[in-house]
Amino acid sequence: MQVQPYLFFDGRCEEALDFYRKALGAQVGMMMRWKDSPEPCPEGTIPPGSENKVMHASVQIGGTTVMASDGRCGGAPTFQGFSLSLDAASDAEAKRLFDALSDGGQVQMPLGKTFFASSFGMVADKFGVPWMVIKPAT
Repeated sequence: MQVQPYLFFDGRCEEALDFYRKALGAQVGMMMRWKDSPEPCPEGTIPPGSENKVMHASVQIGGTTVMASDGRCGGAPTFQGFSLSLDAASDAEAKRLFDALSDGGQVQMPLGKTFFASSFGMVADKFGVPWMVIKPAT
């Protein structure tokens, strides 16, 4: 059994995927737009004019698959009650990842040394997705 996060960007999915490509080296394995669905989209599922929005995407970040969508394209994504955690191989990589995710985002806890990590910080990226970046203490 496997648990995979599924993020709904409410109309900003493609922009988010481009951001994660640059910031994290993410690789999009599959992306389908609403207009490409083999079955017609049920009326009222998405607003008119949203046919080019992302219905489903599968994204590889390191060894993890994250799924993403524009969902109902409402324009107001909310990401609460969880964080995505990135394990960095070194303090330099932790800084690079943290700085990249912080671009346009909001730092919740600056990257620094803690009793459990040589580098640890928390940030909500510019889409509001919360991240924890950690280089565990050795």
